[in-house]
Amino acid sequence: MPLDFMMSLMSVVEFALWATLGFLFWKKGLQKRFPAINVYLALRIGSMPILLGLLYIQAQPWGHQYFPFYFYPYWAVYIASAISLFFVTLEIFRSVLSAFSGLMRLGTVVFRWVALVSAVASLGSISYSHPSVSLIPDIALALMRSVSILELCLLGFICLCIHALQLSFKDLAVGFGLGFGLMSANDVIFSAVIPASSTLTAPLQFAYEAFILLSVGMWVVYCAMPERVRKPLVMPANSTIYRWNEIASALGHGTHVAVQQPANGFFLTDVERVVDKVLTRNLQSNESKS
Repeated sequence: MPLDFMMSLMSVVEFALWATLGFLFWKKGLQKRFPAINVYLALRIGSMPILLGLLYIQAQPWGHQYFPFYFYPYWAVYIASAISLFFVTLEIFRSVLSAFSGLMRLGTVVFRWVALVSAVASLGSISYSHPSVSLIPDIALALMRSVSILELCLLGFICLCIHALQLSFKDLAVGFGLGFGLMSANDVIFSAVIPASSTLTAPLQFAYEAFILLSVGMWVVYCAMPERVRKPLVMPANSTIYRWNEIASALGHGTHVAVQQPANGFFLTDVERVVDKVLTRNLQSNESKS
């Protein structure tokens, strides 16, 4: 079987999986819970057949003059995908922490700063001394690289904190986080291994495409299964994550407390004491008003 036919077949299977995923996603009404993923799915499903058609045309012996018709739409979709993936990663992060409002609010602020620093660092590594059309792929790849870093961080966060957050690997938000993290790991690994001049029929390209098929297929299974309903979270008052959620909830509300810390005191213990005083003061204030 010719290699180009096998790659074309894998591309058709990938589009079929994306279309199946979109059908299940929209049939269950998940676009209300995951609006950013909804935009990303619509972008992938809507653009993929057009780009595959343009790629087929410009790959023909007579189709070299049609290369710009594939080049600009491809990188435009690539940049739009990178931007939408930022909001997808933030959306999954917030969904995972939805039971902890304080940590979710504080984590969102930290997430945005990390995203900004990552984007600036990636875009700053590009040479702008000779502006040309070749800058478009460089900018697109830099944006996707910064998003991949965020997705890998999200993957690590989920794997390390899933038990502390009392989540399950059957949870849909966890499934999306694992899938996007694995796809970003796939991009990072194979971009370092596959040469820039490699053709679409190189052996490593088949491994890269197979990993994408595996990730999208995993999402199809997640969406096909009955969604696991999250139970109300009940945590003991002495739980570490509960205490940190209370600390995060108290931060940034305009309350100023000056506490002299002993030299041998443990920092986290002192922070918890400050939070206890803040909560006690707010409670007394509310009782006096009533």
